[in-house]
Amino acid sequence: MIKIVIASNNRKKVEEIREIFSTMGIDCELHTLDEFPHIGRVEEDGQTFKENAIKKAVHVSKATGMIAIADDSGLEVEALGGAPGVRSARYSGPHADDRSNNEKLLRELEGVPEGQRHARFVCCIAIADGDNIQTFEGYVRGRIGHAPRGRGGFGYDPLFYPEGHDRTFAEMTDKEKNAISHRAMALRLLGEYLKENKDRFREG
Repeated sequence: MIKIVIASNNRKKVEEIREIFSTMGIDCELHTLDEFPHIGRVEEDGQTFKENAIKKAVHVSKATGMIAIADDSGLEVEALGGAPGVRSARYSGPHADDRSNNEKLLRELEGVPEGQRHARFVCCIAIADGDNIQTFEGYVRGRIGHAPRGRGGFGYDPLFYPEGHDRTFAEMTDKEKNAISHRAMALRLLGEYLKENKDRFREG
């Protein structure tokens, strides 16, 4: 069994990873940062999702001596030149939360017509075993609504309508979202890599 620490305290992310790995039949033992309070917060100062994901995964792997996976994900809105991008989690300032970020996004898109509200969610996942690093990316295209809808998910989910759907991510069940989400896409690529290369990793 492969022991992996997830470089996140976001319970929704952890649940999503656990569920997808389970459906793929990946034999692993997942740990979270809650179990390693001595690990300091990693500053996400990279210019890309990939840079931030690698930085977090390597830091946590070296601090714990375990295989670590980290993701950086966010929303890119065409009408805003790709913003909020890598600043998605702190879009509305240093004390940002989901509500304030969504409110700012709606203000920035005020007056932008339906046909110009295109966006995509991006996720880059890095896995690090010391200095051995691999990355996997997933994308889902859609559009930004004019008001929040739904109570599920997190982040910008209440505003994002994936292509071909008339419901936001926040209106979907976890199973529905996991079938098409950017993070699920990247996690499946990571899962296939783990299954094909399990002998390359340290096992507990």
